[in-house]
Amino acid sequence: MDRAPGLSVRLKLTLSYAGFLMLAGASLLATVWVYLLRGLPDTAMSSRGLVPIKTIVLHAFAPATAGVLLFLLVFGLLGGWLLAGRMLAPLTRITEATRMAANGSLSHRIELDGRKDEFRELADAFDIMLTRLEAHIAEHQRFAANASHELRTPLAITKTLLDVARTDPARSTHELIGRLHTVNTRAIDLTEALLLLSRADRRSFKREYVDLSLNVEEAIETLLPLAEKHGVTIEASGDITPTVGSRALLLQMTINLLHNAIVHNVAEERIVWVTTSVHPKSVTLTVENTGEQLSAQLVSTLTEPFQRGTERIHHDHAGVGLGLAIVKSIAHAHDGTLTTAPRAGGGLHVTVQLPAATTPPRN
Repeated sequence: MDRAPGLSVRLKLTLSYAGFLMLAGASLLATVWVYLLRGLPDTAMSSRGLVPIKTIVLHAFAPATAGVLLFLLVFGLLGGWLLAGRMLAPLTRITEATRMAANGSLSHRIELDGRKDEFRELADAFDIMLTRLEAHIAEHQRFAANASHELRTPLAITKTLLDVARTDPARSTHELIGRLHTVNTRAIDLTEALLLLSRADRRSFKREYVDLSLNVEEAIETLLPLAEKHGVTIEASGDITPTVGSRALLLQMTINLLHNAIVHNVAEERIVWVTTSVHPKSVTLTVENTGEQLSAQLVSTLTEPFQRGTERIHHDHAGVGLGLAIVKSIAHAHDGTLTTAPRAGGGLHVTVQLPAATTPPRN
């Protein structure tokens, strides 16, 4: 914003220091003068007759008073300027760091030393903000790079298929259409997943009363054909789990968790356990599945966008690498948490914890 130039804070503080010092000095001198006059008679007898004592004292006291006030003014201005500069030095460093951040340099840190005070609290808070902002931007840059790569892949495959079809007219059109349909479906799924992830991150949704246990029932009904195809048994149990949020997003979160548990289930006896539970201030949705043994290091990367894990077996329905990333974003958008851990017997253990709804909505 363009603002009219004004006095600097340092100059304002200097004038304030000098002004208060002058006021204090004038008050002190006035007090001395009042008490001094109270003990003196108005006149006194001398060889010259009556002499006005108070007038003589006033004439003698006034120049000294003016000198003292002038000294206090100069001392207040000089001392106030130096003191204000010293006090505002941390603010200057914070301002420089802010300007550097505004110009795109997020790696700079203020790192004020010394004991804790208001300026150091401000500097520390600003450093923490810069650290989080730098990490957030780096994460978004990685996400944008990964998304661009993932979106470019189906387009490149489509171009290759069309080039082959153009140079080889005898190639089967049915096979070409089938492969193009598969590639196009993947591109659409990826685009929809990116839009859903963006919507969750912006928190641009209407909040309403949602029962996670009903979402579980709907998700199981939706994915039952896929579970039967993979030979997976789904066991659901739990309580009514009321929370507040977007019904559509929370349903998508449940579907993603259940879908992930089904398609990555490669055990001999394939089972998925879905449980909902209620706590004093929160509700939880837990999804466990049998499967291959997963390391803790691998599990810690599964919620990152496009991280499917090199140790995991890929399937036709393995998704686009955004399933758990979307779950994490939806949980955070609802002020909740997502916890993942390898299951002792193989497979994955996922828990989503959300704030509990205190009272049901009014009709």
